Amino acid sequence: MIEATQLSKAFRKQGTRREWISAITDVSFHARDGEITGLLGPNGAGKSTTLRILASLLQPDSGSAVVDGYDVAADPVSVRRQIGYLPHNAGVYPRLTSRENLVYYAELCGMTRRDSETRAEELIELMGMQAFGDRRTEGFSQGQRTRVALARALIHNPRTLILDEPTNGLDVMATRGLRALLRQLRERGHCVLISSHIMQEIERLSDRVAVISDGRIVASGSIPDILDATACNDLEDAYVVAIGETPDARA
Repeated sequence: MIEATQLSKAFRKQGTRREWISAITDVSFHARDGEITGLLGPNGAGKSTTLRILASLLQPDSGSAVVDGYDVAADPVSVRRQIGYLPHNAGVYPRLTSRENLVYYAELCGMTRRDSETRAEELIELMGMQAFGDRRTEGFSQGQRTRVALARALIHNPRTLILDEPTNGLDVMATRGLRALLRQLRERGHCVLISSHIMQEIERLSDRVAVISDGRIVASGSIPDILDATACNDLEDAYVVAIGETPDARA
């Protein structure tokens, strides 16, 4: 369970001392256990900043966030034990193989070597990484790096998943496999929060959606709720209305 309440964050403008740029303002939404919640918005809307706060990597300027009962500001270590986090364009250790990346991270999470190796093998098969499981990750394609990074986020079987544009660089079959995996996790009661600027991805996966634009949540709820609130028949038109634009029937 993720509860974000009136989160705000600003960053100092590069090259200045007193000028600040607001990244998010009063962001509030819930992501529930046993559901996939989509955070939908254009590039630069504040999605990654929000997720980094929820993952306890950034401190909010104001507001609060709670993950599985732990406050991200007051108890970040406990939050990190609960979550699997996939940042946008996640890096992997280039001189380690895919398997070594997974085992190393599992041991950092407190798993024994035996359990780490067993879990790594499960994820290599699950993510379709057999062809490059024992290759050094240096020179990997974006899709291959994303698969390794996603498997790494899953290595300790976290209760809550926070995924920032996880399909970035994945081919069609890998994307379909990821969707199936996330649905399995939902059925097992996990909380899954996924951000994307791809409308179809969010619509296919999500039980609930929060739309963010210019750092603010402009719509949230189930897809039928958002359609009703915007008097639209599809999510794309509803999104356009929510961010204050007028849908073009010819689009």
